[in-house]
Amino acid sequence: MYDSPPTIEQIRRAPKVLLHDHLDGGLRPSTVVELAGEHGYTGLPTGDSDALGRWFVEDRPRHDLVRYLAGFTHTLAVMQHADAIRRVATECVEDLADDGIVYAEVRFAPELHTEAGLALEEVVEATLAGFAEGSETAAARGRPIVVRALLTAMRSAARSLEIAELAVRYRDLGVAGFDVAGPEAGYPPTRHLDAFQLVNQENFHATLHAGEAFGLPSIWEALQWCNAERLGHGVRIVDDIVSEPDGAVRLGRLASYVRDRRVPLELCPTSNVHTGAAPSLAEHPVGLLRRLQFRVTLNTDNRLMSGVTLSSEMERCCAAFGWDWGDLAWLSINAMKSAFYPFDDRLALINGVIKPGFASLAAESAFRVSAPLA
Repeated sequence: MYDSPPTIEQIRRAPKVLLHDHLDGGLRPSTVVELAGEHGYTGLPTGDSDALGRWFVEDRPRHDLVRYLAGFTHTLAVMQHADAIRRVATECVEDLADDGIVYAEVRFAPELHTEAGLALEEVVEATLAGFAEGSETAAARGRPIVVRALLTAMRSAARSLEIAELAVRYRDLGVAGFDVAGPEAGYPPTRHLDAFQLVNQENFHATLHAGEAFGLPSIWEALQWCNAERLGHGVRIVDDIVSEPDGAVRLGRLASYVRDRRVPLELCPTSNVHTGAAPSLAEHPVGLLRRLQFRVTLNTDNRLMSGVTLSSEMERCCAAFGWDWGDLAWLSINAMKSAFYPFDDRLALINGVIKPGFASLAAESAFRVSAPLA
């Protein structure tokens, strides 16, 4: 019987699924430095890639969403040309495949990549070309992966309908769905109802950043007005859950609705700690939500800014919450069930790749623990 946590080396070999990852939040520090040089950007805090990586993760003040987002000034500055966007997208896929991910949805906001004159369509096409190139490279290295795009509109801007139309236009070319992100306070999702109505009318998919920096009203509007299929973060659903002194847990009506309807939560624990949405990893609600059988998925959010991979996030949660292979398999299957991917293809990955992969690793771990000493 396996009685010690999965190791990071084992977790990297597990067939994982990632639903919430930002393209402009996952660059390699060396790529940021090289692209800055190629395109004349002089605003980096340092030109040394190792030091820059530390700056993004260690030298940035914690528990503050505004300061956390400041790093995007630099990544977006070097992603204003088609060649740069394609390179970042290619490397993104390679990095995810190296981490053992077999399916990912990576999101980006096309409107944030047009300062040098790119059209929205050129941004999308450069990204999709990079995803295709990275997927071919990963497959050739024996690490097959499916990566699809989510097009994000910014809450504080007025282009959400345009971005939703763009997402629908590219739905058969690698775009999996539509998203809205940005500051929640003062920018409710109902400002973008026309975009979500279009997505619904086109029988397309939508997730929505809600319940990260703002509470239950944001989640309620995302579900009841915008018909979001998933909640980006959604961590503040815990505000509608009461733990009694005797250990009993009582769910409010919104929390009950989210759990009963199996609404997927795209939880990003380390990122939430960095932005102040949770005080620490050990106190993050993901442990409680998993115990209560919400449709929990585990995600990275911004790999560069938080210094994480999906494997490292899983390892840290195993240590914090006592999770084992059963928990990690459950999370991965949840994510694949919740993906914006055709049903038959989801089943093929669950039954042909994910379940066998986790079963093999669990059996390997059990053998190592139970095998007699030589």
